[in-house]
Amino acid sequence: MPKLNNYSVDHFKFPSYTTALMANTKSAIKRIRRISRQTVVNKSRKSKFKNAIKKMNLFLDSKKKKEALAFLPKLNSELMKIVKTGIIKKKNASRNISRITKKISAL
Repeated sequence: MPKLNNYSVDHFKFPSYTTALMANTKSAIKRIRRISRQTVVNKSRKSKFKNAIKKMNLFLDSKKKKEALAFLPKLNSELMKIVKTGIIKKKNASRNISRITKKISAL
């Protein structure tokens, strides 16, 4: 199959992905575009997960037990949504929730 020279990935449209020099088939170029879109979505989901953990840690550090208990179901829900999409594994989320619950009960 000959090389396709007229297909390329627009770096302005997909800045999150650097083009591999080996993508010389039409399907490989489409795959690069798809991966770059998925990367943006996955990064936003992962930052949402990290921000939720940070928010809970702020409550724990400032010893606000009431706010921490109120935020715990939201945190659990957020983590399970992220597990469902495959960003983190289920045991990772369960471990985080378990540790946070222990810290809350220790307050």
